[in-house]
Amino acid sequence: MARVVTAEAYLVDIEVETVRTDAMQSFLKQETIFVEVATDDGLTGTGYAYTIGTGGRAVLAMLREHLLPVLVGRDAREVEAAWRALYDSTRATSVGVITALALAAADLALWDLRCLRAGEPLWRLAGGFRRSVPLYDTEGGWLHLDQDELVAGALESQAKGWPGVKLKVGKPTGVEDAHRVRAVREAVGPEFDIMVDANQSMTAAEAIRRAALLEPYDLAWFEEPLPAEDVAGHERLAAATPIPIAVGESMYSVGHFREYLQRGAAGIVQVDVSRIGGITPWLKVAHLAEAFNVVVCPHFLMEIHVSLVAAVPNGRYVEHIPQLRAVTTEQLAIVDGHAVAPDRPGLGIAWDRDQIDARRVA
Repeated sequence: MARVVTAEAYLVDIEVETVRTDAMQSFLKQETIFVEVATDDGLTGTGYAYTIGTGGRAVLAMLREHLLPVLVGRDAREVEAAWRALYDSTRATSVGVITALALAAADLALWDLRCLRAGEPLWRLAGGFRRSVPLYDTEGGWLHLDQDELVAGALESQAKGWPGVKLKVGKPTGVEDAHRVRAVREAVGPEFDIMVDANQSMTAAEAIRRAALLEPYDLAWFEEPLPAEDVAGHERLAAATPIPIAVGESMYSVGHFREYLQRGAAGIVQVDVSRIGGITPWLKVAHLAEAFNVVVCPHFLMEIHVSLVAAVPNGRYVEHIPQLRAVTTEQLAIVDGHAVAPDRPGLGIAWDRDQIDARRVA
């Protein structure tokens, strides 16, 4: 059997590795919510979710008080059934970010168990399409960096063989955004991907205006230009510009992605495994996007997303923002501009338990 005998959650604060700013906020710290699920056959699976500074204790309370008791006694091999049971037990708070993050931490622990029991890595058990995927860098593109720093960061990434970089936009004027993007394009040349990210800071009218200013620089995508709930605005923007519109990091249900795809409002899907509620719904979104002939380039969490992007045929990019190095013993493998999915059984993240314990706050 594989019955769950214990399910525990705890909160760890991980310091931010570098200053990170965008048009709406700063990354204060990574509140990391861990879940450990043990089964009667002697295995223990570890899952996690995150916030960028607030709400972690609410997620922890949701897990401890409501979700994890539902897991105890269940067959951990039946991941779909377990996810549905957890979701159904929180109908009053679904769909919502706190519930989604809590679901994700539990679901990742169950998938870790599934992979450990099978003796297979996540990238293979979740689909097994390829072992490595292209990598783009965000760490050199934050909004507080000046133009020269943006150019230097992009050139450094290009010299490493990475195929692209992302720049934050949302300066007070569109002209300033355009000047910054133009400087990077002129430095890296035409055969290098540049993405821009507005972090939901614009109206549809302003996003259409700024997209027109940015079109000469052949952007790979324009990310989160509007608030995620503004599907109609994204639809208008997508119809007004040839730049692909990327959305998903602030969406918390499969149905929300379906609406975007049906209306032609998303050209790139950026589903975040933590914010969508785990690997179980992440794969549903990825396959839904494939049905619409749309690629998946998930937000953040490169240590887990490398395996998921490698699992599916429409996985396109992994975002380079290292944030777990303080609590892991191995770093993401990067070869010739590609992130390589770990091949060990389980989720593939080599946790440093001593460092995790040292940062535990609840």
